[in-house]
Amino acid sequence: MNLDRFYPIFDHSDWLRRMLPLGVKLVQLRIKDQPDKVVHEQIAISRDLCRAHGAVLVVNDYWRVAIDAGCNWIHLGQEDLDDADLKAIRRAGLKLGVSTHDDDELERVLAMTPDYVALGPVYPTILKKMKWEQQGLPRVTEWKARVGDIPLVGIGGMSVERAPGVLQAGADIVSVVTDITLNADPETRLRAWIEATR
Repeated sequence: MNLDRFYPIFDHSDWLRRMLPLGVKLVQLRIKDQPDKVVHEQIAISRDLCRAHGAVLVVNDYWRVAIDAGCNWIHLGQEDLDDADLKAIRRAGLKLGVSTHDDDELERVLAMTPDYVALGPVYPTILKKMKWEQQGLPRVTEWKARVGDIPLVGIGGMSVERAPGVLQAGADIVSVVTDITLNADPETRLRAWIEATR
């Protein structure tokens, strides 16, 4: 399956309802600190919205709910991997994307034969405090050489202006959060992202 080169991340189905009609074809639902009922509802709504718009939905973290909801993709961070049942995820037919930040994490993830590898933060990010410094474009090039045919996602501090350089450095996909969600005009910004990455 070929994944789109533009990969926005949203925390609520309302964002998908707004953005999918504009041409988003790959999207992650990243829900944090919500009751189980809300998580189940949000994943089900997002699944249906993505199916209606022909988009790929990647569920962050909640792999059990993703299996129950009949989703196709899951994204796990390094901490999530410690508790995840990878055999159950694979048995259910879910495709797996995983975050990496350093050499040890990459080696660990490559042994799992992931369906994509994310590298971050490429640039400084305001989304969350991280113990890692920005990776920079040379690291993107190095990571791509190491992952080979596995799609590489660049994430962290992304903007429309930075996206072409990240793709030229070797990333197959560029992922973004706050550059859209904190923009005064998210729809216009999203259209600019689509234009910059296709």
